[in-house]
Amino acid sequence: MALKRALPRPASVYALGGIRVVNGAAGLLAPDLLIRRLDPHHEPHSPAALYAFRLFGIRTVLLGLDLLTHHGERLRDDLREGVLIHASDTATAAMLGLSGRLPPRTAALTTLISATNTVLATAATSRANSARGKGK
Repeated sequence: MALKRALPRPASVYALGGIRVVNGAAGLLAPDLLIRRLDPHHEPHSPAALYAFRLFGIRTVLLGLDLLTHHGERLRDDLREGVLIHASDTATAAMLGLSGRLPPRTAALTTLISATNTVLATAATSRANSARGKGK
């Protein structure tokens, strides 16, 4: 029985997977660092903020690992879900900035980072879908 070789992942999948693993690990292992970047004027940090960063940190690590290990239809599903996840993150960051709940510079940076992830997820989804359409 011959083994079927997995298709190489587009660079956007590796980039997005790497970003997710690094950001998720930071949220899981160093939530204080991320909280200080978002809200440098409030010390000590709320236990709810620490919980939220760790909660989303593990989620983000697992999502990144999914992109780096899944293949075929499962990878395409992960990529499609990623567009929604990152678009939601982008909208949240923008709304926090527009409402004044984040400082303008922090809001712009977090919105830009989330928008970049949305673009990477969209590009990877498009590449995966076009490869599927070519019978790969």
